[in-house]
Amino acid sequence: MNGGKSFSSSIEVFSWLSRFIAVGIIKDASLDRMKLLVELAGHPERCAPVIHVAGSKGKGSVTGMIAAMFEAAGYRPARYLSPHVNDFRERIGGGSSFFDEAVYCAAGEEIRELVERRLPGVPGGLPDSAPGGAGKPTFFELLTLYFFLCARQGGCDVLVIETGIGGRLDPTSVVDPLVSVITLIELEHTGMLGTTIAAVAGEKAGIVKPGKPLVLARQCSEALGMFVQNTVEKHSPLIYFPEITDIGNLKIHTEGTDFTLRLKPVSGLGCRRGIDFPTPSFYPLNISIPTPGAVYAENAGLAVAALKTAFPHIGGDTVRRGLGSFRLPAHFEKVFQNPPVIVDGAHTPESIRVCTETFCALYGEGGILIFSCGMDKNTAAMAEILLPHFSRIIITTPGSFKTSDPEKIYTIFTTALVKQSLSKAIQDKVLLVPQTEEAIRKAMNSSLEKNLPILCTGSFYLASEMYRTLPILEKDERPV
Repeated sequence: MNGGKSFSSSIEVFSWLSRFIAVGIIKDASLDRMKLLVELAGHPERCAPVIHVAGSKGKGSVTGMIAAMFEAAGYRPARYLSPHVNDFRERIGGGSSFFDEAVYCAAGEEIRELVERRLPGVPGGLPDSAPGGAGKPTFFELLTLYFFLCARQGGCDVLVIETGIGGRLDPTSVVDPLVSVITLIELEHTGMLGTTIAAVAGEKAGIVKPGKPLVLARQCSEALGMFVQNTVEKHSPLIYFPEITDIGNLKIHTEGTDFTLRLKPVSGLGCRRGIDFPTPSFYPLNISIPTPGAVYAENAGLAVAALKTAFPHIGGDTVRRGLGSFRLPAHFEKVFQNPPVIVDGAHTPESIRVCTETFCALYGEGGILIFSCGMDKNTAAMAEILLPHFSRIIITTPGSFKTSDPEKIYTIFTTALVKQSLSKAIQDKVLLVPQTEEAIRKAMNSSLEKNLPILCTGSFYLASEMYRTLPILEKDERPV
């Protein structure tokens, strides 16, 4: 039936899917392939209502928070995130847990049969005669289809979906969501999304469907103008987060963030072109989330606004319980207690700034930094932000999956030190250790010797290496 023995675990399915990582290229981005794939699969993307999330930063936490609140409300959510840190199932699962292995395996059989039996030229893809000359499906297209199949196999009653890159041509954009959510926009993936904020915002706005509301995070004027124009053209209500919410009594501590959330009436105010969004009776609402940082309070507020737009009947106790249970790997996560080791997937200048401010506020200046990032990131801007706050900076490689150039990153950091007119003694604090495990070991040794906290940031792939390496160091008892 499927050209091979049946899948017996999710690991086997993900191994099979990984064969397609090198297939298809981003410059051929098109929704034609994805539309044909979901049609051939019987439109699993329509198995349940959808909330669709895009943006440059914060979209993963917003997606996870919405799913957690749905789970607290008694729904069976399916949530789609990327990338994973510890386990591939982090990408595809329920509100706070993975699906049963039977779900992953059954969906795996579906997608393998579709590819091997219904798509000529395996392992390659769609026929050349497909609509628009669709060509070969990419790994992310197949992974997205697999998510839809898992959601259908799992009997999920709501889908919360994070885009991959962009929005307009992202494979997830085949959905027709109840509401779209867009987080803060920054310059990112400029080779694919454009070199201006307006261009990037235009691509992200592609997830907004005609007549369906957009819940929009705080934006600069250039991005906001693009979203206003886009929603006007689509006759879609625009609910602008800064105009409908108020976050007060903010307290950030090493174990999380406490705050008070208020939602305001938005008729004629925060909602342009009107939507019925009355002030819920349970606000103001005192909320505690187990992740430190003001940005997570804003993300939680955005998630609540999106949830209440699509499902206004969900109450305050449910919101509080859902957000209180929310955790996501590598989102300012403490992975070692004494001295503290914080792992964060920040990889844009703004997210690095917020992460650094939170780290220094909680653990002080002069800690140890382990840093690496992909070649497509704004390393120079991140270096300018990071350099003044750490006594030792170790530049390394973010694992083997993401293309990186640690020597170039090291040069950028040392050049920035010279520009900041720091002394030679201070310049020596930047160290190049390309081998990731060795870099982590050196940082841990220095941390234990000097009782200094560690921040590991710049890439989710680097975070993954930290999770892989720490158990090795703990087994060795001391990372010598």
